[in-house]
Amino acid sequence: MGTGIDDMKRYSMVIHGGAGTLVKGLMTTELELKYKTALHSALEVGYTLLANGGTALDAVALSVNLLENSPLFNAGKGSVFTNDGTHEMDAAIMDGKELQAGAVSLITGIKNPISLARDVMEKSDHVFLAGEGAMRFAKQQNYVLENPNYFYDEVRYRQWQGIKDSDTFQLDHSVKQEGKFGTVGAVACDQNGNLAAATSTGGMTNKKWGRVGDSPMIGAGTYANNKTCAVSCTGSGEFFIRGVVAYDVSCLMEYKGLSLKQAADEVIMNRVLKIGGDGGLIAVDAQGNIAMPFNTEGMYRAYKTSVGMEEVAIYKLI
Repeated sequence: MGTGIDDMKRYSMVIHGGAGTLVKGLMTTELELKYKTALHSALEVGYTLLANGGTALDAVALSVNLLENSPLFNAGKGSVFTNDGTHEMDAAIMDGKELQAGAVSLITGIKNPISLARDVMEKSDHVFLAGEGAMRFAKQQNYVLENPNYFYDEVRYRQWQGIKDSDTFQLDHSVKQEGKFGTVGAVACDQNGNLAAATSTGGMTNKKWGRVGDSPMIGAGTYANNKTCAVSCTGSGEFFIRGVVAYDVSCLMEYKGLSLKQAADEVIMNRVLKIGGDGGLIAVDAQGNIAMPFNTEGMYRAYKTSVGMEEVAIYKLI
């Protein structure tokens, strides 16, 4: 991907809206267009910020904000129902420059969980706040809690009604029926070569006992380090936690000298599969190179780089 452009000035924006998709036959043209339009809008706001000299951290936060505001994705407004009929959201953000990070889990009523995660990073002495304590922190930061109706979505409700009286839980990306998918995330490399990653999710339908997935866990679902890469994952969270997936990509680059693509492919196409996990990730390195491997039928994804590469896609490209 070498060009005559100074590598310090190469910048890239990548976003995802979850791994796994509707089987192609079930995805209507109208619905596909809605997803692609939402992905494109979120991509553009982040990329435009980078193009104007903005930071990777601001870019990923802005793009994820937009995805959280869309009912199409399992984050923020589109969050799935828990076994108790509530919404429990998780989010994490990380700045690759000095390895600063912030995360929240099991929060309710917060319109943009990624904003709260960033406040944890910048306005508390901690990295990870959860549940009631995270909510107290949010109130201290003057967050206004949304009415539960804000998070109500008919498709999500029907999805939950179908399994609520059972011990079944549902990962969005593995359901072969009409519904909506996805954890959302963004990674970016700015004009100064700084990296950042952000991930936000509503978890799994019908989850019990305060289950937490990989998304808010630094190193599992979200990670950024200027020396290596920025990563945001989506998939079967339990396996991504056990595989410390996001950090594993970074480690393979740092200690084994693999390229971004080699490291990302090794983790998603080999290591996670070996322990039974499925999903994908998006990643970017400090030279603006990108990787978007997934081992599911598809992954809602979009990217744009300063060397003129751009794409919005759902299924595997032939």
